[in-house]
Parts: sequence; structure tokens; C-alpha cells
Amino acid sequence: MNSNTSNKILKNGSVITIGTFDGVHIGHQKIIERLVKTGKVKHLRSLVLTFFPHPRMVLQPDFKMQLLHTIEERQDILSQFGLNELVVKEFTKEFANLSAHDYVKKVLVDELNAKHIIIGYDHHFGKNRTANINDLKSFGEQFGFTVEEISAQDIADVAVSSTKIRQALLEGNIKTANSFLGYPYFLTGKVIKGKGIGKTIKFPTANIAVEKTYKLIPKNGVYVITSKINNTSVFGMMNIGTNPTFNETKQSIEVHFLNINEDLYDTILKIEILYRLRDEQKFESIKLLQTQLENDKINAITYIQKYHE
Repeated sequence: MNSNTSNKILKNGSVITIGTFDGVHIGHQKIIERLVKTGKVKHLRSLVLTFFPHPRMVLQPDFKMQLLHTIEERQDILSQFGLNELVVKEFTKEFANLSAHDYVKKVLVDELNAKHIIIGYDHHFGKNRTANINDLKSFGEQFGFTVEEISAQDIADVAVSSTKIRQALLEGNIKTANSFLGYPYFLTGKVIKGKGIGKTIKFPTANIAVEKTYKLIPKNGVYVITSKINNTSVFGMMNIGTNPTFNETKQSIEVHFLNINEDLYDTILKIEILYRLRDEQKFESIKLLQTQLENDKINAITYIQKYHE
């Protein structure tokens, strides 16, 4: 799948769906499967058009945006569904000011050669989002593409899923989030040097720096995770929090991998979150913290053996 299609005309006509697709959850997947199937039946290239930055980041810069995935993560997930193309269109104030006619003509028709568009019944577009699906159908008659409406029920499912996933993650409810996503929620980050506290208590950790500030970080706590290191799946425990036992205040993300102990500095890791063990706690002594970590390890191994072996 190629994500660099913008600004060149696609030789074959395209079947297109348009949206943010944040999370690429089971509701989104249903729409994408429909898109890919339609492309095969109609002999058209299946294409998702998405926008970045998120429109709210541009139009409401003071709004603290929390997205389930970075644009790079979203591209990676979408590439797994058999699409021919993913087009990421830069969202700017100038783009927001395009009239509905110019957006359809310049982007959908001239750039992407739209022949069939699958879109939600409540889709709005153009300057101030004043045009709707009926306008899109009229443009279709003018420019030679057809419009297929996604039902109110399917669109409601998509909206409800996104809201529930975000809420579940903020509450630490990984099971619910993962069930709506259809895969484990994950964080991507570089391993950076920490304070080395983990080593002193026999639980060395990899400190994960998540670069994009808009990425939603789940509720503070201790989680069971898995990651690929040297093409091998490795399990571990992750703490999201402030290390209150050591009177720290800044949030950090630290992973203790089970059964490996190697230098991972500067490695980019994808951390998949499988299960929540407990809330973060402040312990009266380092000894009590160590005891709890040993219990966490036993509980993590029990969970892994039951569900992931």
C-alpha cells in the first residue's frame, strides 16, 4: 500500500472512503472491508482519504487533542486491510477554506479520480462544513462518480466505539478497549535512559518515550504487555505513572521485560497492552515495593500462561 499518492492522478478510477479512522477499530474495519470488496467488484482502486493534522488541532489549537493513534501508527494498521492506497492529506487553514465544489473537483476528482464514494449519511465537507451527502450526490452527477451511503446505524457504531475506547483507556479498562479495537491497544516509543532505579531493586526497566503529545496514554497503573524484540515476541510488565514511592512527579512509562535483559537504548518499540494488573501505589518502603513487584510478576506470568501460550 502506498501512502504518497497525493498530487498525482491515479490512472485507474478509485473507490474512496473518507474519514479520520482514529483507532481503526471494528466499526472502521467493517467500512474498510466493504471498500476493498467494492473495489474488487468494480475493478477500482480502493482508497482511504484521511487528514492530518486532525482538523481540531488546526481550527481549535487550544483544544487538547487525544487520539488513539499517531498518523504513523494509523498508516501501519490500515496497511493490513488490503487497501490499494492510503492518501494522507495535510489539513491546513487554507484547505479548510476550500469551497465544497473546489474540494470535490481538485481533490476527489482531479487528484484521486473518484468513481465511487462510500460515505456516512451525516458527512459534511467544504468551507464551514456546509455541504452534505446530498450535495456530494449532485457533484457526483456533475463529475461522473456515484455515492454509496453508510447507514446511520453503522455510523453510530463507529462513533460509539471511538468514545468507548477512549473512555475505557482513561479508566484503565484495557479489556473493553481491546474488544472494541479488535486488537491490543499499543504505544510506540523510543527507549531512553531513565534514572536506573529499576536496576537497584532487581527490576530493570526500559523507559519508553512516546514522542507525540496527542497520543492517548492509558490510566496510570501496572499492565501486562508484549513487544517484538529482534523479531521475537517478548512479554513484560509496564508501569505508567509517577513512581510515587520515590517521590517522583513526572509521568513515565517503564517496561520490565520477562526473560530478557539486554541494552535496548534508542530502540523503537511497539508495546501492546494486554491486561491491567493494578493501580499505581505509593509504598512505605522499597522492600514493600519489591514484594509487590514480585507478586505482579507472578500474576503477569499466570495471565500470560493462561491466555497467550
